[in-house]
Amino acid sequence: MTHNPHSPLITLLGPTASGKTKLAVSLAKTLTGEIISADSRQVYRGMDIGTGKDLDEYQDIPYHLIDIIDPSQEYNLFEFSKDFCRSFQDINERKALPFLVGGTGMYLNAVLNRYKLTIAEPDKNAHFLLDKKSDDELRTILLDLNPNQHNETDLQERKRLLQAIHIAQSIQKSSPELIWPAFSALIIGIKVSREETRRRITSRLQARFKEGMIEEVDQLNKKGISWEKLDFFGLEYRFIAQHLKGELSYNDMFQKLNSAIHYFAKQQEKWFRKMEKSGLQIHWLEQDEQLFENAQQLIQHVMTDIL
Repeated sequence: MTHNPHSPLITLLGPTASGKTKLAVSLAKTLTGEIISADSRQVYRGMDIGTGKDLDEYQDIPYHLIDIIDPSQEYNLFEFSKDFCRSFQDINERKALPFLVGGTGMYLNAVLNRYKLTIAEPDKNAHFLLDKKSDDELRTILLDLNPNQHNETDLQERKRLLQAIHIAQSIQKSSPELIWPAFSALIIGIKVSREETRRRITSRLQARFKEGMIEEVDQLNKKGISWEKLDFFGLEYRFIAQHLKGELSYNDMFQKLNSAIHYFAKQQEKWFRKMEKSGLQIHWLEQDEQLFENAQQLIQHVMTDIL
């Protein structure tokens, strides 16, 4: 448990395809809860299959921070943190139990470690100076600002390098404008074997292609979302865009994407370990037939302590 023991915040995390949403919905239904998504891509409307929204899974459980902006708009860590605070307050006012579910390691860490964030106003002069630097120089600047980079893509792609530097600089500003609500966080991690994770990832990817993931990416491009912006949206959109442009065959695209998601799952696990090293306690529960019961018992035990 962390911080002020007034309002509980149940956080569910785990590698991709570990079953976070399914568990969150079951718990929220039993414990009168609402779900706050901590996924950097599910905020975008029209990006459904590629981001794995699986909205049918939510049934009648209220959810937040999904489908809130268009893909043509920009969204960042500060916007997410601000939206989280608003959602958390709304849920508490309804006397429901908030579940933070993700996904995106930096979003989770920002909330649980209460990042000191300020509005990252564009600095045209600073951007001009950074744009003149080589990729190697930008990597050096980013690693100096934040040595613990969880996303290697931020170090490889120039656009992501510039954005990551911008975010890191905003985090380091000394006068925070964002005021976090008081909460006591219980963090539950879903533990899945590496072999089972690989099986789940491949099976889910096959299902998403059958559901029309290629058509979804094609429609986004036809609606004006550039190939460059689709590349920025991550693995599924990047490799499918390459396929649609004729740069990859279907089989090559599937194999490369499948391997990249497997690698991403490993990076997520590294990020969770870094969270633990920062002082956050994650209660790991096995992904088995007892997962729901074990999670429910843990939450009820902790809620008794809080209330």
